[in-house]
Amino acid sequence: MLHALEVIQRYKSGKTQQQHLQKEQQEPQWLQWLVAAEKPRINLERIHSIAELQKTNAVLDYTERTLHMLDGMQLSFWIRELLEEVLAWSETAKGGSLEQRRTWQQQGINLFVHNIGSAQLYHRYTTEQENGLESAASPRQEIIRILISTHGLIGQYIRGEIPYAENAPLRALITEGWVTSGELRILLMALNQCIIGAVDSGLWEQVQGEVTQIVDWIVSGTEHTDWSVKERLSRLRSNSIQQGEAMDETYAKLKQQFPVEQQLSALASRTLWYVESAMRDFSLEEMVKVFLLALHSEEWEKKMEGHSKDSSLTSIRHISFEPLMNTMYYDYKGVKKLNIYKKRMIEKYLEQYSWEQITAGEQLPYPHLGHRIERYPDLPDTLFVTFEFSPAAEKLIAFCIEAEKSPLYEQAVLLLFDLFGLRRDAYDRFHNEETYLSDMNSSGDYKKVLLDYMVGKRVLDIGPGGGVLLDLIEQEKPEVEAIGIDISANVIEALERKKQRESHRWHVMKGDALQLNQYVEPGTVDTVIFSSILHELYSYIERDGRRFNTDTVAAALQSAFQVLSPGGRILIRDGIMSEPESQKRRIRFMEPDGLSWLERYATDFKGRGISYKRLSDDEVIMPINDAMEFLYTYTWGEEAYVHEVQEQFGIFTPQAYEKCIRDTLGEQADIIMLRHLLQEGYTEALADRIIFMDEKGKPVSLPDSTCLIVIEKKGRVDA
Repeated sequence: MLHALEVIQRYKSGKTQQQHLQKEQQEPQWLQWLVAAEKPRINLERIHSIAELQKTNAVLDYTERTLHMLDGMQLSFWIRELLEEVLAWSETAKGGSLEQRRTWQQQGINLFVHNIGSAQLYHRYTTEQENGLESAASPRQEIIRILISTHGLIGQYIRGEIPYAENAPLRALITEGWVTSGELRILLMALNQCIIGAVDSGLWEQVQGEVTQIVDWIVSGTEHTDWSVKERLSRLRSNSIQQGEAMDETYAKLKQQFPVEQQLSALASRTLWYVESAMRDFSLEEMVKVFLLALHSEEWEKKMEGHSKDSSLTSIRHISFEPLMNTMYYDYKGVKKLNIYKKRMIEKYLEQYSWEQITAGEQLPYPHLGHRIERYPDLPDTLFVTFEFSPAAEKLIAFCIEAEKSPLYEQAVLLLFDLFGLRRDAYDRFHNEETYLSDMNSSGDYKKVLLDYMVGKRVLDIGPGGGVLLDLIEQEKPEVEAIGIDISANVIEALERKKQRESHRWHVMKGDALQLNQYVEPGTVDTVIFSSILHELYSYIERDGRRFNTDTVAAALQSAFQVLSPGGRILIRDGIMSEPESQKRRIRFMEPDGLSWLERYATDFKGRGISYKRLSDDEVIMPINDAMEFLYTYTWGEEAYVHEVQEQFGIFTPQAYEKCIRDTLGEQADIIMLRHLLQEGYTEALADRIIFMDEKGKPVSLPDSTCLIVIEKKGRVDA
């Protein structure tokens, strides 16, 4: 086993130096610095849980993994020994106590470009003489220093983060006569397999071919032209592209808006740090705007006032997005979670800037948020980029996160919307959006029945959620043009990625269900589908100053009817209330917290007053529609509670639905079907949790939960 692995394992086992008196078993300097780290400095891209970083030494663990990979390789003794020292020292600039790091910075150690900083620490430590002076480095020490200072750069070049010239120092190993071309090839291939494979073995398999090609360029001294602007952006957004971003189409649109190659040419000679981690969830356009804000900002000149005579202090070599990365995530139930609140606010901020304003270096006033570009005298070649929220905004965002599992959440989000000037009815499920979209996709079997009632060649799916109905239409009716319209930016982004990733033909657009004529020409749509969306429009959109307003439903029907062609149809699948409304039902809870659930729900539900009479410690009697409205939320459970108390699932009884349709659409509309049913799953989900009874205590079936309505516009439409 490698000696470096032995000392790491000895440290982790808790054995003290007193138990290992031999000099060679004492902790080496690189290990002392790694274990002294008080704050983790690590790329969050592949981190699953931020909270875990507080419990483990992620940098030491990574160093150990690289050494394990080296330990399993068949290499000559001197190469193996050389690389062992390279890997042991390569992460040291991420270590050290806070006090030690301050001292290093004062001494000129670059801690923010850790390959350079680690090489500086290695050089300083290994060339110090006993009297504190530095001696000349030996060829072996120079080889190790250069390998440390360039370690990881091949992988970074593949990712689009650095210019190829950053690898130039490696040629010196050959030109100085320290290693042969063959030896350098072996060194670089083994080193890169260790540092990339320690991140993810699958990643090494994915990039091994490109690593081999780049190593050949370095070893042979081949002149190589750097990536084009488009290629570099594509590599910086590789994860976004894998998740479905249409890079070619988006980049073409970007080129039409402004000269992107010319404006980003200044990036060609600069190294970019933590780009993917910081901006993978932003669009390409937003990422380019952030680059330009950094390139055209004069903030660093203000910071460097008094140093302008020294040209070395005004030359930017590195642009770091580490501060932005660190602010974009938080830990939720043990999982790293994107701070969607900050993302939405930053998107809104970037939206206000035109390309001309950015390139002119204008600072637009925007309450509670601004971009911050920083440069420090002790790191004159590095620029740090992030966004800064006001103290009030930071506290409100923190409150939203804290309130995610309580009814306070919705109020907090609306406050945030108001603070940043977002539309209050542009409802995004900030919290647990991924789970919501997954739940929507699991309802495919229930939605498939809608296909039997579609007519014509052009269909609008209002509020498409996870896209399950769009998929069904494409699969079952390939001749139909399917379009999804949603007000939620989250939903549209997810669907655009899904479309690109899975090569779908359907389209999506961000739009308002109450104003469909702004997005499609009136009379050109054959079928409009409201699948489990009318109750959300009713619950969330304010009309005449209030939510839970039936006028909102009427407005949605009018909007849909206006864009319908003659003979076209509106299909509704949604919640239904029972008739007669005066019926009562008894609920006996079989779970000890059932009654407390109801008590809490009656207080928190926003749709209307929920009434019940307590009959015993585990039984109540209540109006049938209040009972069912409660049971829908009780079925979904705690995770959905924060949303479900904001939504009223059953809007109308069948008769009331019919009256609303006739009053709203008049004689031009025919209701050709109005039926209702109990949605599968509710009975099974509640079977072991409650007993549902009539007023006399006799067990009865759950009433119908869901309606299916087909409305046809008089006239004809081609089949």
